[in-house]
Amino acid sequence: MDFLQNIVEYILDMGAPVFVPLIMLVIGLIARMKFKDALSAAIIFGVAFSGMSLVVDFMLASISPAAQSFAENTGINLNAVDGGWTTAAAITWSWPLAFLMFPITVGINIVMLAFKLTKTLNVDMWNVWGKIFTAILVMFLSGSVVLGFVVASIQVVIELKIGDIWGKEIEDLTGIPGVTVPHHMTIIASLLYPIDKLMDKVPFLNKKMDAEALRDKLGVFAENHIMGGLIGFLLGLAANYSIQDSLVLGIQAATALTLFPMVSKLFMQALSPISDAISEFMKKRFGDREIFIGLDWPILAGRNEIWVSAIVIIPVLLLFSVILPGNAVLPFGGIVNLSVCVAVVLLTRGNLVRSIIYGVITAPVFLYISTYFAPYITRLANETGSVNVEAGSMLTWSTIENGEFKLVFANAMAGEWWGILGAIVWLGLFIIFYFGRKRDNEKYFNEAEK
Repeated sequence: MDFLQNIVEYILDMGAPVFVPLIMLVIGLIARMKFKDALSAAIIFGVAFSGMSLVVDFMLASISPAAQSFAENTGINLNAVDGGWTTAAAITWSWPLAFLMFPITVGINIVMLAFKLTKTLNVDMWNVWGKIFTAILVMFLSGSVVLGFVVASIQVVIELKIGDIWGKEIEDLTGIPGVTVPHHMTIIASLLYPIDKLMDKVPFLNKKMDAEALRDKLGVFAENHIMGGLIGFLLGLAANYSIQDSLVLGIQAATALTLFPMVSKLFMQALSPISDAISEFMKKRFGDREIFIGLDWPILAGRNEIWVSAIVIIPVLLLFSVILPGNAVLPFGGIVNLSVCVAVVLLTRGNLVRSIIYGVITAPVFLYISTYFAPYITRLANETGSVNVEAGSMLTWSTIENGEFKLVFANAMAGEWWGILGAIVWLGLFIIFYFGRKRDNEKYFNEAEK
C-alpha cells in the first residue's frame, strides 16, 4: 500500500502540465502515431496547459483582490473563512486514504469503456481530489469510510456520463475535436436543465448571445480587450480602488481576455492530431466507435463568456452573503465562481445572458451548502493538520463544486429521510438531463450540418 501511495505522490509532484502530456504521449503511441508527432503534440499540450494556467492565475490574481476589497467594504464579519478550491484540495490530499481513489477511478473507467457504457477515457487524474473530497464528507456524516468510497464511485460514473454529453459541444465551442470535460463542476448543469428548457420558450433568451453574436451587435464594445477593460475598470471602482488602480485592473482584465483565446488555439494544435490518430485507431479495431479524451476544464478557458459571467456575478454573490439569513460565509478564496460558470456556458452553448442568470439564482445555493459543510471541512483541516483554523472560526469553500450531490448523498448515507429523497430526486434529474440533452444534441448538430 505504501508503494502505491509513493507512486501516486511521485506522479502528482510532477504537476498536471507534465504528467497529463506524458499520458497523452502514451495514448498517441498506442494509437500508432509516429513518435516525433506524438512527442510534439504532447509537448505542445503541456505548453498550452501551462500557458492557460498562467493566464488563469494572472486573471484570478488581478480580480480576486478587487473582489475581496469590495467584500471588506461591506463591513460584514462572518465566521466561516473561505479558503477556495486550493485550500480544499490541499487538505484533501492530506487525508491518509486519498491515494485509494486513483485505482478506483481508473478501474471504473476501464470497465465502463470495456462494456461500452461510456465514450470517455478520463486522463484528468489531478481532479481525482474532487472524488476524494466527496468521500471524506460522506464519511464524516455517515461514519463509514466504505460508504464514502461508494458515493465517490457513483460520482466517477456520473462524471464519465456527463463527459459523453459534453464531447460534441466542446468541439462546437472550442473547435477541438475528440475531447471532453468530465469535471464534477459541470454536473450542476443537470439540475439547471429543466430551467434551461423553460428559457428556450422565452424569445429574448432563445437568441444566440455568445461573445461572437454580441460582437456583431455591439461592435468594438464586444471585443475581448474592450469588454475586459471596461469590466475590470468598473470592478475596480466598485472595490473603492483609485482611478489609477482601476485603470490598471482594467488593463489586466483586458490582457487576460485577449490572451485566453490565443492560448486556447494551442490546445487545438496539440489535440487535433492525437484525436485524429485515436479516431483512425478505433475505426480499424472497433468500427466507428467514438472515444473522447477527458481533460480538465481549462481547455474551455478561451471562451470569454466564462470570465464575463464570473466577474459580473461577484457583487451578486457578495450581496447574498450579506442578506441571507443563516449564511456564515463571506466569499474570498472562491469568489470567482468558476464552479457554476464553466457548467452553464456548456449548458447554454455560450449564451452569456443565461449564464449570468444562472450565476445569480445559484448564488444562495452555493452559500448555504458551503455554510452547511463548514464544520466538516474544518474538522478535516484540524485532523490532517494541513491548515491552522483559529478558535471560534471555521474553514469552508464558498463556491464548493458539485455541492448539491455531496449534500444529498452524504445525508442519504447517514440515513436522513430528506437526504434519501434528495438523492432519488437528484438521480432523476440527472437521468432527465442525460437523455434530454442527448436528444437536444442530435437535433442541434443535425440542423448545424444542414
